[in-house]
This record gives sequence, C-alpha cells and structure tokens, in this order.
Amino acid sequence: MMSRIIAVANQKGGVGKTTTSINLGASLVKTRRRVMLIDMDPQGNATMGSGINKQALTCSTYEVLIGDATIADARVTAGAGYDLVPANDQLSGAQVELIELERRERRLQEALVAVAGEYDYVLIDCPPALNLLTVNALVAADAVMIPMQCEYYALEGLTALLGIIDKIRQSLNPRLKIEGLLRTMFDPRNNLDNEVSAQLKQHFGDVLYRTIIPRNVRLAEAPSYGKPVISYDLQSKGAQAYLALAGEILRRDEAA
Repeated sequence: MMSRIIAVANQKGGVGKTTTSINLGASLVKTRRRVMLIDMDPQGNATMGSGINKQALTCSTYEVLIGDATIADARVTAGAGYDLVPANDQLSGAQVELIELERRERRLQEALVAVAGEYDYVLIDCPPALNLLTVNALVAADAVMIPMQCEYYALEGLTALLGIIDKIRQSLNPRLKIEGLLRTMFDPRNNLDNEVSAQLKQHFGDVLYRTIIPRNVRLAEAPSYGKPVISYDLQSKGAQAYLALAGEILRRDEAA
C-alpha cells in the first residue's frame, strides 16, 4: 500500500492543527500503523510537542525543502513511535529562498517520493497561513484535513481555504481532495458551538467527521511535557477523542 499523505491545514491559527497532527499520529501508531509527521510550521510546535528540542536540530524541514538534505537524513523517531521531520524558525527563511528555486511548489512532493512506501500515513502540520509552505504541503498531499473551531468567523475562513484547495486541484494537484472537517475545542454547553456545528453538518454532510474533539485540559497540558495526550493521560476525553478519530479514518479508508 502506498502512504496516504494528509495535510492538516487551516490558515487560522489556534484551531488545533498541531494538536491534531501530533495526537492523530500517535493514535494511528497505537493501531499499528507506520506514521511520519512532517512539521511545516516555522514555529516548530509539532516538533516541541513530540518531545524534540527544536533549537538543537542539525537537519530539518528547511534543509529538505531547499534540497540540502533528504527526508531520510532529517527524520527522527519521536517517543510516541512515529517518525518526525522536525522544524524550527529557520523554515521562515525557506519561504524566501523557495521563490528562487525551480519547481518551488513541488519540493516536498519530490522529497517524499523516496520514503513514501515506508509509511501507512504521512501527516503534514501546516503553518497558519496560505503561503508557499502550505502550498508545498497541499501539492504533496492526497487529502486535506481541516480542523476548525465552531465559532462565528470559522465558516468565513473556511471559504477562503476551500478556494485555495480548488485552485491547487486545478493547477498543481488534481488528486487533492478534502479528507474531512474536524470540529475541535468543542464545548457542547455553548450555543454558538452547537449552531455552527449544525451549519457545518448541513453544508458538508459526510465530509464532516463524526468524531468531535472536546475542549480538554489534558489536551492543552500535554504539549508542555513533549507528549501526545494518549501518552500523558490515556483516560482523558481528549485522548479518547483522538483514538476515535483514528478509528473513523481507518474505517473510511477501508471502505474507500
């Protein structure tokens, strides 16, 4: 089986992209899947949240994108059992350097060819912007997972992102599809959360994951320990939600 490459993207910050990338990766490992996580965000939060010191990297996503290293050179194994291609603020420079390079939108896609067969799932944690780094992720991916909070402006941001995905599908990556929309930081006691959730269900139907990620203290605490929540507190609602999401994705893939 070829890897399924899923970009976790939303140009809004603070919607749970990195939390989802780390915890879905760890949950898929729990189901005995081989997983690689690629940190494409210069903030390096997925790197830190996986227990890897971003300041001490000798090789990172930056070197891979500009062509100084392969993914095999850059990857490290995280404590949770997935491989990680780490990132730090050096990656900000890649944006400027990529503009000068040939096939600048395809750098990640081309780097992945060498290792794609080694994994069942490759997850790409995108930066909170629709820039060249995100474009590289979307060109390399088979599908996009969109984590979003059920709040007033969420649908507006979603329209912009869907427009970009459409453009990339037309010009650079015809196989790109929406993997699913994931409701994150959900509070069932909040009327607005419930209203927006109902709107999403109406608009997107089956594209919306049934699994909902709740607001959860354990989920918020885990990154400061450099662990996914299933390693930090397996019984927490957050951990159980991400295990359920992994199960839902596997069932969808088996049915496809």
